[in-house]
Amino acid sequence: MTPAPDIATLLALLGAGPWAVLTGAGLSTGSGIPAYRDRHGQWQHSKPIQHQEFLGSEAMRRRYWARSFVGWQTMSRAQPNAGHRAIAQLEARGLVSTVITQNVDSLHHHAGSQSVIELHGSIARVRCLSCQQRYSRAQVQVLLQDRNPEFDPMLRLDFHAAPDGDAHLEDQHHASFQVPACPACQGVMKPDVVFFGDNVPRDRVAAASQAVENASALLVVGSSLSVYSGFRFAEQAHRLGKPVLAINQGATRADALLSAKLELDCSEALAQLLSASLDAGQATGP
Repeated sequence: MTPAPDIATLLALLGAGPWAVLTGAGLSTGSGIPAYRDRHGQWQHSKPIQHQEFLGSEAMRRRYWARSFVGWQTMSRAQPNAGHRAIAQLEARGLVSTVITQNVDSLHHHAGSQSVIELHGSIARVRCLSCQQRYSRAQVQVLLQDRNPEFDPMLRLDFHAAPDGDAHLEDQHHASFQVPACPACQGVMKPDVVFFGDNVPRDRVAAASQAVENASALLVVGSSLSVYSGFRFAEQAHRLGKPVLAINQGATRADALLSAKLELDCSEALAQLLSASLDAGQATGP
C-alpha cells in the first residue's frame, strides 16, 4: 500500500474510470450523523439492536422506537455535505459509475447521485412485516407522537445522538413507550433497514457485485470495512486485479488489499479529488 498519497497520486491510481465508490459512516459524520466506530475501529456506542431481538421482543421494540423517536430529529435534519456533493458531481462527469453505500441516511440521493445501491436500506422508510405496507419515517413519527403525548419534551431536546437515527436513553425512559401498530393491518412495523444480525438482500449484493466487476477501480470512503457486507467488495475488487483505494481516517479491515489510502477528512478529500479531476480534464462521460 502506498502510504499517505496526495490527491494527484490518488487520482492517478484510480485511473480514467469509471470507478465504483463504497461509502460508510465516516462520510456522513460531516453531516452531523455519528459513526459507530472510532479511527481505530473500536465500537464507541451502546450495543445496537439485533434483528432477532426486534422480531422476538416487544420490550426491545419499545426500546428501539423510543430511541428512534428521539433520534429521528438528528437524522431528518441532516443535509448532504461537500463529500456527498463531490461524489454526485464525479458521477455526472462519468468518473463514478455506482455508489454502494452502507449508510441508511439517503444523503447520496439528496446530493443528486443517480446510481446508488443502499446495501442496508433507508431509515426514511418503514414497512409492515405482515402486510408489507410501506410508510415514510415522517408518517411514523406522527403516529409515535400521537401514541406518546406525555413523552417528556425536554428529554427530546437534551439527548446524546447515536448512529442511524438512534439516541442514547436510559431504560426508564422507554419502559412505558407505546409503539403503534400498522394502520392497515395492525401488524408489527420495522424500519426498512438491515439490522445487525440480518442479511443484506441477495439482489442488492448481486447488483453491487456487478458494479464492482464493471468498474475500473474501487474507492472506499469513510469505512473501516469491519462489517463483511462492505468488506466483501474490497475482496472482490482485489481478486479481480482492480485497484482498491481508500479515503479513511484510521485503520480499515482491507488495509492489506489497498493500493493506497489517504487519511484525510472525507468531505475535504473528495472535494479536492473533484477539483483535481476538473483541472486534469478527466472525464469519461459526455
